[in-house]
Amino acid sequence: MNISRRETLGVFGAAGAAGAMGGSASALAQPAAGPFTADWASLAKGYRAPDWFRDAKFGMWAHWSAQCVPEEGDWYAREMYRQGTRANKAHVAKYGHPTKFGFMEITNLWKAEKWQPERLITLYQRAGAKYFVALANHHDNFDTYTSTHHPWNSTRIGPRKDIIGIWSKLARERGLRFGVSNHSAHTWHWFQTAYGYDPEGPMRGQRYDAARLTAADGKGQWWNGLDPRTLYAKPVMPLPDSVTTIVEANEIHQRTDRLWSEAIPAQNPEFARNWALRCRELIDKYQPDLLYFDNFDLPFQQIGLEIAAHYYNANRAWHNGNLEAVLNIKMVPPERRMGLVEDVERGGKSYIETYPWQTDTCIGDWHYDRALYERDGYKTAATIIHTLCDVVSKNGNLLLNVPMRGDGSIDEKEERIVEEIAAWMGHFGEAIYGTRPWRIHAEGPTKPNSGMFAEGGPKSPYTARDVRYVRKGENVHGLVMGWPDDGIVRLTLWSRNNPVGRGEVERVTVPGSNAPLPFKRTDAALEVTVPQGLRNTIGIPLILSGRGLTDGSLADV
Repeated sequence: MNISRRETLGVFGAAGAAGAMGGSASALAQPAAGPFTADWASLAKGYRAPDWFRDAKFGMWAHWSAQCVPEEGDWYAREMYRQGTRANKAHVAKYGHPTKFGFMEITNLWKAEKWQPERLITLYQRAGAKYFVALANHHDNFDTYTSTHHPWNSTRIGPRKDIIGIWSKLARERGLRFGVSNHSAHTWHWFQTAYGYDPEGPMRGQRYDAARLTAADGKGQWWNGLDPRTLYAKPVMPLPDSVTTIVEANEIHQRTDRLWSEAIPAQNPEFARNWALRCRELIDKYQPDLLYFDNFDLPFQQIGLEIAAHYYNANRAWHNGNLEAVLNIKMVPPERRMGLVEDVERGGKSYIETYPWQTDTCIGDWHYDRALYERDGYKTAATIIHTLCDVVSKNGNLLLNVPMRGDGSIDEKEERIVEEIAAWMGHFGEAIYGTRPWRIHAEGPTKPNSGMFAEGGPKSPYTARDVRYVRKGENVHGLVMGWPDDGIVRLTLWSRNNPVGRGEVERVTVPGSNAPLPFKRTDAALEVTVPQGLRNTIGIPLILSGRGLTDGSLADV
């Protein structure tokens, strides 16, 4: 394989041209009939986030793929082909050089031999999740479902199970809504590192397995009948020849295959069309309530619009004309937020968003990371619950991933965190579910960052002086994010004569009890004595009842 720098860098110019054309290919021969058409005006006019999602508030996610097998964290399949990275060093040490042992071999090591989906779904439901999302594929291009259009899938390789089908059945049996996440639209550029080579060292210049192997090489091997380039996507911008330093190779990767383009690739338009067929099958076969795209726009321009319209129309047909679908993408401009549900990865917002939205985060890394486990780097249960309170107060939902090992288990530290979440949600979850934004969302000294990837560290920064507010019916819930040392919660927005906390507070209770709590309204705060028997390290919700407490709150849109 001889590749020049001009050829590599020229690919993105062509891809940009394809983007400018808007992608005219129709990927769906027979889309579902219905009122939605493949354009943003139709999506924005006809969509409204369903009540089940607005009420659910909390979901959990199995972001589980073959990349969990090495236990080296995120983006293993790409990074193992970048010399000098943590993943590359670990791969060479554990499995050998990627010229001979590539990522396709890792897919065959994924056996899921300790996977107990019934137990995990039961645990997550006990932790308070109202919906469950499973990863259908990642940028590594490996489908975890019965895929007619892609032979590299978990029913033929690795676990040899229809993972999406199993998760779906179990989640729905327990009354949870079920969603799928699709990350594979970026494979065509993300996985180009597999066609590279070591710029330095004894193996320098020898291209990795993707560049070397063909379907014919599979004869007599475990992958007999499979074409490796169907997994890796064809080479469109491999590292050019004659690069002799890691620094230069990294610069080229950053400028080419790392560019996060949502356009139809001019050099590989068939990948976009195949992606559409795979996604359509995922929708039609598993009828998800939620469809998550790991994209900053709908994937592949017009193709993504066609998929969105098909999904909405099909969902209406599944539900007797009612649209109950949730479609997630990221970085959505305001004029499009009414057409789907925006997702903010590992971040949040600084204000009450008009349209329902979601943040997704993880106890650790998206893919299992043993080093994080060993240094006690997981988020605490308090951090998770406080994030949930903050997000809900701004009209959002929280989707939480608990990283799974390649064998299908979660470790004892993760299990302990989930159990702590379950204990708190079991006592106080009713203060979260079914709520809507109040007049304003917060009081307190701690100001979270906003935007993508803006979440803080594993330890929560909040205290009992930080309170998030929501309303439910005529009541206001004050979600106190800590426990006061003196046993008295002080809600300053409800001080006497504060115009924000207007209305007559007649009663204060906690979820699960009708016993009124002692309180008094002073010039400084509404002071509530909380029961010591409920003391915990996370916090306590207070239910304020009375006259006129929710007046002025905006209605749902």
